[in-house]
Amino acid sequence: MLYAHEVILNELAQGLKSPAEGVEWFESLPEHDRRETLHALALFCGQARAREQDVPESIARSGIRPTHTPAVMLTKWRFGMAALPAYELTKSFRLLVALFTIADTRRRTLYCAGKCGHAWHNLPDPRQSG
Repeated sequence: MLYAHEVILNELAQGLKSPAEGVEWFESLPEHDRRETLHALALFCGQARAREQDVPESIARSGIRPTHTPAVMLTKWRFGMAALPAYELTKSFRLLVALFTIADTRRRTLYCAGKCGHAWHNLPDPRQSG
């Protein structure tokens, strides 16, 4: 059983929801929940086997500048973004979603293709329901 935020984060990583939908959802959360979501995303990146080599592409995909604090932190392989000031949280979210997307795509391609039983890799496409 996946929690609602886990479903949304995995839908974002798998392209089942757009980055704009993800940011809209994230920004609708109370600040405490946004911080918890960033913590969960950092854990998901680790579970998906994110690599330091993924950081430049993550920064490029996220649309944030390499000089923004979350990007500088990630370049140094530091994930404590949930502790940043509130105005940095959305940038951190965009960056960690990009990193998670890269790592999870690689994981699904290399290790889970055609034989995966992970609930989070077998989500229904919300665009095809209803």
